[in-house]
Amino acid sequence: MSENHTDAPGQGVYLYAVTPGGEPPRDLRGVLDGPVRPLSHGGLVAHVSDVPLDRFGEEPLRRSLEDLDWVEGVARAHHRVVEALAAAGPTAPVRLVTVYTGEEQVRDLLDRRHDDFAEILSRVAGRREWGVKAYLRRQTPQPAPVPPATTTAGGDSPGMAYLRRKKENLRGREDLWRAAAERAEDLHAELGRFAVASLRHRPQDPQLSGRSEAMVLNGAYLVDPAREEEFAAVLGGFRDRFLDVELTGPWAPYSFTSVDLGAGRAGGVR
Repeated sequence: MSENHTDAPGQGVYLYAVTPGGEPPRDLRGVLDGPVRPLSHGGLVAHVSDVPLDRFGEEPLRRSLEDLDWVEGVARAHHRVVEALAAAGPTAPVRLVTVYTGEEQVRDLLDRRHDDFAEILSRVAGRREWGVKAYLRRQTPQPAPVPPATTTAGGDSPGMAYLRRKKENLRGREDLWRAAAERAEDLHAELGRFAVASLRHRPQDPQLSGRSEAMVLNGAYLVDPAREEEFAAVLGGFRDRFLDVELTGPWAPYSFTSVDLGAGRAGGVR
């Protein structure tokens, strides 16, 4: 279908994902509400849509990436397409805002990275990604208020006594951190026993996680459907006074489909 598509002046080609075959779901819309179409080549299918280069070219894109509202809108459209494709079969998503100046460049990509995409698609076929986030439970008491500045019977001034209590309280928080980190390591290892592949992402900032507690585990796990129940059952044994554990997903397998396309920050124009 797309082999007859002619690249228009000033138009770029936005790449969402690569699949082993098939057409995108009917009436699937992507960035800027553009229709998503398949571009078949060498036994693979790239799913793309047209975008104007005056908005997605190198210079305007650099400016747009500073606009968080713009990035959020593009990300929502990108992920909507990927999730629809992943619901239909094995899917290898590419990075956000991966734009080519023409279809021939996309075909060249499918030629150059054919084996990488084929390996990834084989690995994720029939499997789903689950996320597990673990947060530190904060239960250490707050330091007592500073008492009036008089000398205590034991010889310590109230200020010295306060500093000693504060130091002990700090030691308690450090011990809590250490225990929680060790529990998070054990949790990650145990979950890995039921996953085909696993990895740890960097902990999210509270502004992104939406929680005030510190995150001590941000794990991703590729799981066979037959083992998903066992996988989820692991979490119950790790919800304790140290950790609050949260299961997210299932997701398209973003964490296990990485192919380095030579992109800079957040994709980019090629």
